[in-house]
Amino acid sequence: MSIEKQEGKQKQEQHQKINRRNFLKAGAASAISMGILGMANALPVQAAETVSNSVGSVNGARSKLRPTSYGSASVKMVDFNDQWLGTTKIVGPIKKFHEADQAFSLVFRHKVSEAAFKANYYYHASSKYPLGDALGKFTLSLAPMVSGKPAPEKLAIPDPEQMSQHIKDCAYFLRADEVGIGKMPPFAYYEFKSPPIADLMKDDLSKSEPVTESLPYVIVIMVDQNLKTLMASTGYDGISGSQSFLGYHGSAVISVILANYIRNLGYNARAHHFSNYALILAPCMVSAGLGEMTRTGDCIAHPTIGFRNKAAAVTTDLPLLPDRPIDFGAQDFCRVCKKCADNCPSGAITQDEDYIEKNGILRWQSDIKKCVEFRVTNKEGSMCGRCMKVCPWNSKEDSWFHQAGTFIGSHGETASSLLKQIDDIFGYGTEQIEKYKWWLEWPERY
Repeated sequence: MSIEKQEGKQKQEQHQKINRRNFLKAGAASAISMGILGMANALPVQAAETVSNSVGSVNGARSKLRPTSYGSASVKMVDFNDQWLGTTKIVGPIKKFHEADQAFSLVFRHKVSEAAFKANYYYHASSKYPLGDALGKFTLSLAPMVSGKPAPEKLAIPDPEQMSQHIKDCAYFLRADEVGIGKMPPFAYYEFKSPPIADLMKDDLSKSEPVTESLPYVIVIMVDQNLKTLMASTGYDGISGSQSFLGYHGSAVISVILANYIRNLGYNARAHHFSNYALILAPCMVSAGLGEMTRTGDCIAHPTIGFRNKAAAVTTDLPLLPDRPIDFGAQDFCRVCKKCADNCPSGAITQDEDYIEKNGILRWQSDIKKCVEFRVTNKEGSMCGRCMKVCPWNSKEDSWFHQAGTFIGSHGETASSLLKQIDDIFGYGTEQIEKYKWWLEWPERY
């Protein structure tokens, strides 16, 4: 064999040995020389050096504890008005939603399947997994702690922007991962709360209570579901439900404390969390500048943690400066990516290129019955987070490479297609990193 061929073979073998984690340590020069980042037209000249140092965009009142939150994504501020909810187009009147029409309530009402009803009733949600059950029961215990009478004397608030900064700092102090303040979308309130579970199981909605609250602002708290755990899981194994309840219980605790604090200042405030919502969170999250609607339907993607989060909210009349909705290119990205739809074990996520009109807005619409049926009957684990596992916005370590990827992915459909290809090359969403797998499986409970 000639020297040239031997050198060529050695280079090829060396190239094949560079897995994605070694690649991230290799540095910008060697990465580009390998041809993986063929993105000269997508990145500025000093991309690898400058992207990770991006200060992000300032939205509303700047927090002292968390001065930036959008990472390296290219973020624009957009509007919430009678025609747009951020990047989601409003095309007609939006009817308020009955809480009994959400997915798990439909299971109890025998609107999905008998198998789903039995699984949900006898082995409800995360209770198949011992840790998920512990987290879920604690979160349910917070149901009564959402409202109360404000203090009789209102604290004067001469500067709503200063108070907004303070509320954000307070939420971060209480260990929120992200927080935003929005104008409360009136259509985001439920029309009715669900009746007691016994009536729900008989599909008797006569005891449903109307939601009469109407407060001007909504504070939204997001809690990360834990990146390393996601990277070690399949997305539908036993820890999946526990990841959800990690976010549910964390955000619920923060919302309850924050609402109580605001009432101590003399203003109305109601917490909305997993075990006691009076609103739909998705439009509130968009209004509060925490993300965009995605192909997965009701999941809101954030520029740095995707939809690897759970959220809670506080509605209030405390004088505040609201944030604006954001556009970081998620709609363009979702149009070309489709990894969530390709990998959904229930086939619930649409492959459609374009939106459809649903209740007055243009959006991608998932089949919630298919989704919830798989989640409650899943014999390979507790619930399912497969779409979260494979989404390119959700499962990335903090590195210059992923900062660059975030920058690229927020620049339209062509750039998004490039990011998706790079994501596939490195196997994101398919790997399980064993060193991060800390939990035990209990397959006999599935």
